[in-house]
Amino acid sequence: MAKSTNLPGDAAGLEALISRAAVSEKGLPPVDKWNPDFCGDLDMEIKADGTWFYLGTPIGRQPLVRLFSTVLRKDEDGKTYLVTPVEKVGIRVEDAHFLAVELNVASAAGAQIMTFRTNVGDIVEAGPNNPLRFVIDEDNGGLKPYLLVRGRLEALLARPVMYELVNYGEEIEIDGKTMFAVRSNGAVFPIMPADELEKQSL
Repeated sequence: MAKSTNLPGDAAGLEALISRAAVSEKGLPPVDKWNPDFCGDLDMEIKADGTWFYLGTPIGRQPLVRLFSTVLRKDEDGKTYLVTPVEKVGIRVEDAHFLAVELNVASAAGAQIMTFRTNVGDIVEAGPNNPLRFVIDEDNGGLKPYLLVRGRLEALLARPVMYELVNYGEEIEIDGKTMFAVRSNGAVFPIMPADELEKQSL
């Protein structure tokens, strides 16, 4: 594990990181354009249920979680970092970076639009630029839907949201095969072959 004297490993260091992360209140910071030095790994983890932990303790301040979520970046190495203009620190992610906790389905110009809200306040319309993907959980065989939020950051759909999403599923012919799929913003997102739906443990 890389170490640095700049690594925020205690309360004072965390406050310093917070101050550097709070660079703007106008939209999301341009983390993809920042290329600071890697300063080591931080004892911070995003659990599968969306809870953030620091030094083994849940972070109870939602505004702080929201702030950290705006400076998240997943790089090509597959690892997730908190990035500010002057530092990059690694954190752990148990499953997805966010949790999609609400779904709204509307129609515009004849097209169905699925809009999701994440646990940190992001509002994302599923579509060509923010696709949905579906995987089967190796542990229990259940369906796990993910939404691309930005960059390489994804949100796992909370179970109630997943059930709501599945209600909008339909059988669609894709490449000569009948798939159970959903539509949003003109894009079609296949969930699974239609003949496997009845066998699936949702």
